[in-house]
Amino acid sequence: MELDALLLSRLQFAFTIAFHIIFPSFTIGLASYLAVLEGLWLSTGKEAFKTLYLFWIKIFAISFGMGVVTGVVISYEIGTNWSVYAATVAPVIGPLFAFEVLTAFFLEASFLGVMLFGWRKVGPRLHFTATALVAVGTVISAFWIISANSWMQSPSGYVRLADGALRAVNWMQVIFSPSFAPRFVHMVLAAYLTTSLVVGAASAWRLLKTPQEAESRIALKMAIGMFAVVAPLQLLVGDASGKMLLHVQPAKLAAIEAFWETRAGQAFHIVAWPDRARAGNRWEISIPKLGSFITAGRMDAEIKGLKAFAPRDRPPVFIVFWAFRVMVGLGLAMIGLGLWGAWLIWRTAGPEHSRWFLRACVAMGPAGFVSVVAGWTVAEVGRQPYVVYGLVRTADAVSPVGAGPVSASLLAFMIVYATIFGAGVLYIFRLIADGPQARAEPDAAAPAKPRPPGYALGAAPDEPDPEALP
Repeated sequence: MELDALLLSRLQFAFTIAFHIIFPSFTIGLASYLAVLEGLWLSTGKEAFKTLYLFWIKIFAISFGMGVVTGVVISYEIGTNWSVYAATVAPVIGPLFAFEVLTAFFLEASFLGVMLFGWRKVGPRLHFTATALVAVGTVISAFWIISANSWMQSPSGYVRLADGALRAVNWMQVIFSPSFAPRFVHMVLAAYLTTSLVVGAASAWRLLKTPQEAESRIALKMAIGMFAVVAPLQLLVGDASGKMLLHVQPAKLAAIEAFWETRAGQAFHIVAWPDRARAGNRWEISIPKLGSFITAGRMDAEIKGLKAFAPRDRPPVFIVFWAFRVMVGLGLAMIGLGLWGAWLIWRTAGPEHSRWFLRACVAMGPAGFVSVVAGWTVAEVGRQPYVVYGLVRTADAVSPVGAGPVSASLLAFMIVYATIFGAGVLYIFRLIADGPQARAEPDAAAPAKPRPPGYALGAAPDEPDPEALP
């Protein structure tokens, strides 16, 4: 395998986008979690919700900052390494990114400062509104990014001009392309799952050390409630997204399931060893006809195999096949963890008394991130050899640059990203190790402010320790 500019550019983009997607997939869910915590504190007056809010907002600020830093470079990378792609699709993709800036970034930038630093400077209603609007902004950002990517997966509403450039003729079809709806819901649910698993892992870690910590007990039960509901729902949405591929990206579907021959009643390959060179699987463990039922809803449905496509049009099967199984396997583990936690809440004294469950929560903490990266690997590698499915080949989209500059920038990105990621994650781990009460301890001796019986959203909040926020 030759390390030419095309391969190096693909590796560089894969590296940077994989690092970047980790942070939005966490902050989208964490922003909504913070809005829920502040809303619960304002409506109930329970100090535990305020303590949790002040704890998780520090982690949100760090993660949001790292997400911005790792994401800004991607737009420059498109111009330097993928200039032909940019020139071809900019009239379609460019406005979608601009809409994200105008609707999501401006909203987040307007209220993020109030959310992070306005605790003692604005009233509780305004501060809660700022938190809620930042949460809404993160979802809007995901909307436009998934819209742009979904158009690349299933382009619609465009025309190709004589010079090869693409132009939008129907913006509604561009924004809401055939694959958009299930992919958008799938991504948002993945973000909420990722956040709930991290919150559950951090809370479980604290409870293993300090079983009586009230805030961690509350956070753990909230996390269990989230992934007990969202994980099964994600399975249904993922199934709908997979069935959509039958109509818009049949080659990707064949790669996901390692189908080589076109036949009715395709078997479902639980595990297999796809071999692209021999156009078949070296070995497989399969369930007859289940593949057709899963992908098309009928046991006798005819599904195209990879041999129905020219060899140059087939995706890298091995990567797509196993990335999909990593994602699904972890999803099933999330469902099992949620059911286990729900059973402990229902039938026992509480999940905090089961050390095995707490250890399982800690072990599953990174599962959301791994699943997100695996899912995006399926989406992007499964689209190959196209950068815009059926229209623009990846090999034709690369910039006319040499391998030397690309390899140098790839090495630089690896060093810088590793430094940023390592420092940020280490600091987050230290915050989690300190626990939600770490900053609240100096105020522990202060008398609690009296609250009226009907404490409502408009009541003045207690003033926290000035160092409680980053």
